[in-house]
Amino acid sequence: MEQLQHNDWKGTTGGTPWMQRMLVRLLAIIDQRVFYAILTLIVPFYMLFVRKAFIAQYRYFRERYGEPCWKAFCHVYVNQFRFGQIIIDRFAVYGGKKFRFVFEGYDQWIEAEQRPEGFMSVGSHTGNYELIGYSLMSKQKEMTVLVFGGETETVTKNRSRVFGSHNITMIPMMPDMSHIFTLNNAIDKGGIVSMAGDRIFGSQKHITQTFLGAPAHFPVGPFSLAATKGCSMIALFCMKEDWQTYRIIVQKLSEGTAQNRAEKIDSLSANFAEALESVVRRYPTQWFNYYDFWNLK
Repeated sequence: MEQLQHNDWKGTTGGTPWMQRMLVRLLAIIDQRVFYAILTLIVPFYMLFVRKAFIAQYRYFRERYGEPCWKAFCHVYVNQFRFGQIIIDRFAVYGGKKFRFVFEGYDQWIEAEQRPEGFMSVGSHTGNYELIGYSLMSKQKEMTVLVFGGETETVTKNRSRVFGSHNITMIPMMPDMSHIFTLNNAIDKGGIVSMAGDRIFGSQKHITQTFLGAPAHFPVGPFSLAATKGCSMIALFCMKEDWQTYRIIVQKLSEGTAQNRAEKIDSLSANFAEALESVVRRYPTQWFNYYDFWNLK
């Protein structure tokens, strides 16, 4: 099957299939904090050799938060360490480990779930968004999750196994955009559609919103679908608090006084950018877009 490609980011979890399978087996019997400790030694090599990610994060802390050089450098280390923890936690779930979740705005999720019509959830590459599918399960509705189709076999199989037991179906992004028909049908049937709202992929259509003090491009797709279907939209974030705890933040996005489709797209995307900025300011080292997000080329 033809795979989508992107010039700015790869979207594939690192490591060979053998290494990933071994990690799942080890995390089934070993506390993940052992691997956290190993990360402290590995992270400096990533900072040294994966220069594109280092530069993107360094500029993020310098330009978006105005940090001095030394502080930005230290925060890049923390960010890379956090990202490694996030990956380990994902594989720990594949191995059967459980995490503790605390919820913020959970009543907004319950309200949307209890309505007969379908709705959309939109996430981002912050924290550990994948873990939402392992904890925030719907009792009434089937969830359809749009995922990057180029992930490794180990990740794809384990995601399918865990998601399948939680009434969640994954569909890959296709080059011909045929996945849009599946998403439309899911909402028409009263289900939940989950998409990422912070990366432009597949279709290059975008909308510009202010984010962390500067204009940035956001994908039109999620907000266009919600505006076209006339369904509600909820932003979801899953942020790491400590070694075994995540905070799931739920926020309903508002269309404001928008009257037409274009205005609704603009309002929803602006509202999402505000929600994302609020979360990122609370958890600045859990921003995992490793490219120049504010490059409006």
